[in-house]
Amino acid sequence: MALDYGSQPRPHFIPPALRAPFEGRTWREFGYLLLSLPISAVLFGYAMATIALSAGLLVTFLGVPVLALGLAGCRGFGMMERARARGLLGLDVPDPAPARGAKSGLMSWVGAVLKSGVSWRHLLYAILHFPWAVFAFVVSLSFSAVGWALFSYPLWHWVFPSHLDQSGIAIYSDGTGDGFFLDTPFEIAATAVVGLVLVLFSPWLIRGLATVDRLLVTGLLGPSRLATRVSELESDRGVVVDTAAADLRRIERDLHDGAQARLVALAMDLGLAKEKLAQDPEAAARMVGEAHGEVKTALQELRDLARGIHPAVLTDRGLDAALSAIASRCTVPVKVEVDLPRRPAAAIEGIAYFTVSELLQNVSKHAGASRATVEVWQTRDRLMLQVTDDGRGGADATAGSGLAGLAERLDAVDGILVVDSPAGGPTTVTAELPWRG
Repeated sequence: MALDYGSQPRPHFIPPALRAPFEGRTWREFGYLLLSLPISAVLFGYAMATIALSAGLLVTFLGVPVLALGLAGCRGFGMMERARARGLLGLDVPDPAPARGAKSGLMSWVGAVLKSGVSWRHLLYAILHFPWAVFAFVVSLSFSAVGWALFSYPLWHWVFPSHLDQSGIAIYSDGTGDGFFLDTPFEIAATAVVGLVLVLFSPWLIRGLATVDRLLVTGLLGPSRLATRVSELESDRGVVVDTAAADLRRIERDLHDGAQARLVALAMDLGLAKEKLAQDPEAAARMVGEAHGEVKTALQELRDLARGIHPAVLTDRGLDAALSAIASRCTVPVKVEVDLPRRPAAAIEGIAYFTVSELLQNVSKHAGASRATVEVWQTRDRLMLQVTDDGRGGADATAGSGLAGLAERLDAVDGILVVDSPAGGPTTVTAELPWRG
């Protein structure tokens, strides 16, 4: 399992509060909120027309297929909204499964569309999003426009005395020229400061409004939690099958290239010794001695192979002893601390063992560390593992390395792998597994 060295993000010297008004994310989200009003107006009108037309035609048979066709149109609009959210909000919502009937034909398709919860959630989105889009449009545009206008007031203050026959922005005016106007240098500067506050606040307001849109798109236009969970389980099952197949191939290869080859050679040596036993007893005894050494080597290889499948110490004495045995074979000193009230499920215990084993192999081969620690504890219904070393760091679990494969294995059992490895170290890898004890 090799370490990946990725480039570190460049530090920003400007505080986020000052960068926010000029960041691309702010303007993309602002554009999303502005576009939402006309788009949601069209969607709302379409949804209302669909409901009204299908309800009016329910007295005839046409009402049902008209409603199904309207729901299918809502799903088409939902595809457009997901693409818009992906482009402007950076929100990647997977497309829900299409509505397919059990049989071919129009009526089967109509029944599938009407029975699909996805279709009705798209219709609900078209109805609910319109009032929210109006609110978000008005609030975001008002704050942004007023903020920038007040902030730039010193630049365009001259417009009032030159063209509007008043000295500045009127806070109060009776229409005859009397009132309170922002026209002194102090008042103009104070107005600019208020505008600056609004300018700095507007991006965070826009992000808050866009967050609500993200929730609406994710909750109403994406696949249901059940469908998502089924997809995750299918993917996890594929990972488990692939992992099991790879392990079987590894075991077969180790047996074929290791113990099996030694046993074949041993059988040949014993056959030759048997033939020489009567003619040359000393040579036969020497060959039997060599065969005895081969037997010991083959037995050690079989023990190592069995330990790689499932170590006996793990079954007999649990994680504490098993991890201590791994640590003793590591090329750097390893401190092991296991604090568990009881043993977790055997399958989880095995995954935890092999996770620590792979991470310590990584430390031995690639980290360049002088020491490492392994900590294991329970938090509620989760088993926590943490392996830390003082090596050179730079590990990246997203670049297709052994860490990525390990993360996939943990994900197959609802586990999580988190890697914190800045350049120069130290490296901390935290794994979280379900307890299932």
